[in-house]
Amino acid sequence: MELIKLSATDSTNAYLKDLMLSNSLKDFTTVVTDNQLSGRGQMGTVWDSEGGKNLTFSVLKKFNNFLILDQFLLSICISLSIYSTLSKLHVPNLSVKWPNDILSGNSKICGILLENSLSGNKIQTSVIGIGLNVNQIVFNNLLNVSSLKLLLGKTFNLDELLKILLTNLQVDLNNMTNVAKEKLFSDYEKVLFRKDKPSTFEDSNGNLFMGFIKGVSKQGKLLVMLEDKFIKEFGLKEIKLLY
Repeated sequence: MELIKLSATDSTNAYLKDLMLSNSLKDFTTVVTDNQLSGRGQMGTVWDSEGGKNLTFSVLKKFNNFLILDQFLLSICISLSIYSTLSKLHVPNLSVKWPNDILSGNSKICGILLENSLSGNKIQTSVIGIGLNVNQIVFNNLLNVSSLKLLLGKTFNLDELLKILLTNLQVDLNNMTNVAKEKLFSDYEKVLFRKDKPSTFEDSNGNLFMGFIKGVSKQGKLLVMLEDKFIKEFGLKEIKLLY
């Protein structure tokens, strides 16, 4: 595992992707920064992180024969790996908010951004961006955000925590193809935020509606049971969970 440490960069994902253009990088090369200036989340959202307080890093994962059709398994595997690591640290009330945010109660503590490079019907590489709120305690009035320090009342050594996360992530990703797809989906759905609970959603047109999260499709779409008991699939840009 090759680790590249930066004092500051706009985005660890962008830095790692640029590095790939001019270098032959080893599998699981990781870029970590003390201060990410322009971190990004899903759908172009901004990841706000106080310098030196959190973990912001990106991991290069190479594949030999990983079909695009199975790409949501990658999201599941990473989410479950981080969930498991945080669970062992005794972070309370953990869940995974579709598709791959890690929550404690109603508060987000970790975000994941995957950027895949494709060849034909296969994924060649994935740049896995992870932002974990660790020692930050002030979030500029952002709602539903927390950190390990706020939740557990102690300060963490970032280098030690990064090593634990990367070790577990490497093991889980390398074992991903050896685990039955059905088990991965089942394990993911067991920890899915607000599964089987009445929830309010907003569609892409701004319309509000009620429904129950029932799981995810094999393509990673959210399965929501509507009031007429009909189950509908929604893609990432088609629905927003309002709690």
